[in-house]
Amino acid sequence: MRLQNNPTPPLLCSLAVTMTLVGCAATAHQDDPWYGWNHGTHTFNDNVDKFVIKPLAQGYKYITPEFVDRGVTNLFSNINDVGVTINDVLQFKMLQGGMDASRFVLNTTVGVAGLMDVATLAGLPKHNEDFGQTLGYWGMGSGPYLVLPFFGPSSPRDTAGRIGDALLNPLTYVSFIGGAASAAIAGSKVVDVADSRADTMRTEKIVDEATIDDRYDFIKNAYKQRREYLINDGNSPIDELELEEDMSAESADTPSEATSTPASDSTSNTSGHILNLSAPEEQ
Repeated sequence: MRLQNNPTPPLLCSLAVTMTLVGCAATAHQDDPWYGWNHGTHTFNDNVDKFVIKPLAQGYKYITPEFVDRGVTNLFSNINDVGVTINDVLQFKMLQGGMDASRFVLNTTVGVAGLMDVATLAGLPKHNEDFGQTLGYWGMGSGPYLVLPFFGPSSPRDTAGRIGDALLNPLTYVSFIGGAASAAIAGSKVVDVADSRADTMRTEKIVDEATIDDRYDFIKNAYKQRREYLINDGNSPIDELELEEDMSAESADTPSEATSTPASDSTSNTSGHILNLSAPEEQ
């Protein structure tokens, strides 16, 4: 008896290939459930930057002398130190909070309303704390990656943090006065955007060269890593856990050394690692 070949119908082949591609796409973006929205918004933001914000920043940089540009940057940085100080306190970083409060007072007075950064010269470095980091300090998860129109990379936690930062910004309340004050604040925000974008011109070429294959994924990963770094103040919880496990394993392998170690030292070391996980050290 002659056996006949029964090839798979083309329709079934197409369906199988389609299902495979869909499965691969879902796996590739399983950590990015809002990929469709995010990628579209990312493209929209790139176009806004290309045709509006970047030309504005280039014009600002062209007509603004270097010392004026530096003064504008210092001015908005000084205003930002108000929110930084409050977030220091909310994260129980009292020493750092005292430094940032002193920094604000020194720059506002001696630094002529913050136009000059004399605090850094006096040994008071600039810190980066925001309300999103405060929420992370208190245990709120970041949630999925989220790209906001105009604002760019974010997350549900950092979106809520933006609202908190706006409430901690003195300029928010000045704008409520209305009239000339509101117009001045609106103008200052435009200058702030132009100044901030102009300051990123130096690193833009590096980003462009590193994102030949996929600019979206590069920016997403860079943003998530930076936020994790800031929230943990440069300390990795995973590294801390691995270090603690290694110490426990070494203690189990060398019982004689473990018994000769004072109990207070062992307790302080363990408490130190736990403390680093719950309340990151100050930078």
